[in-house]
Amino acid sequence: MNVFEINAELLDEFSDSLWLEDGLSRNTLASYCNDLRQFGVWLEKSSSLNLIEARHSDLLEFLAYKVSIKVKANTTSRELSSLKRFYRFLLRQGKIQADPSLNISAPKLPRNLPHNLTEKDVEVLLRTPDVKQPIGLRDRTMLEVLYASGLRVSELVNLKVAQVSLSTGVVRVMGKGGKERLAPLGEEALNWIDAYMAEARLKLLGEKVSEALFVTARGSAMTRQAFWHLIRRHASQAGISKPLSPHTLRHAFATHLLNHGADLRVVQLLLGHSDISTTQIYTHVASARLKQLHVKHHPRG
Repeated sequence: MNVFEINAELLDEFSDSLWLEDGLSRNTLASYCNDLRQFGVWLEKSSSLNLIEARHSDLLEFLAYKVSIKVKANTTSRELSSLKRFYRFLLRQGKIQADPSLNISAPKLPRNLPHNLTEKDVEVLLRTPDVKQPIGLRDRTMLEVLYASGLRVSELVNLKVAQVSLSTGVVRVMGKGGKERLAPLGEEALNWIDAYMAEARLKLLGEKVSEALFVTARGSAMTRQAFWHLIRRHASQAGISKPLSPHTLRHAFATHLLNHGADLRVVQLLLGHSDISTTQIYTHVASARLKQLHVKHHPRG
């Protein structure tokens, strides 16, 4: 077999192993394989080696090459993580005698604080959709649910009607890694869901039938891309010029909870973070806000 065929066979075995052991999503598996495929192409061009023949020095040179072409540190860190996992797999399978990724450290990542909306920004954004129209009522409901629950955008658009309990005021979410959690919605969001279900959802569906809670004007399930466009459109209409990401309201949810005295562990549970260090980034945003309030209101600020 040539280098390409050997690499393809190895990646197939690795992908099958990840799927069987961890049940990773198709997108995650594709990300791992894409990283390794890039390394395989570079390795063949630079040394005429296949993935199984890679040496410690090859990995170091590949990472140095990535730095030289100004690839972002978080991308390089992710690629190294893919390489480490791949070579641990090969070692377990007995295909290599030594792991070439050992003693290679990931580059230091800059601490990027999430862009955040103030509570006033959120109020203006929430009031922007025209709730007299079915689409506007759907948009308002989606924004209210996102801000009230802190769901990931993927979790929001994949919600099914059966996951929402209006009687108990919670939504059952299947998060990353297939972990299930219950997220409280709050009275305001529940009222909007009730109104959307009664007045808009069936109109949007028309003759179609769907398990999805949030549907488009064509009666199909909402997508991440469609939601991204609608939140940007409403932000523009609201006069919000701050950079927005699909997680903007999730960031606001976490920061505003901390600003109002919520415990970090509680916020961690609500966000579905497995590691509290992931949640701690929001304390920096909240601390900055508290410092501003101190300077503004304290007599010795």
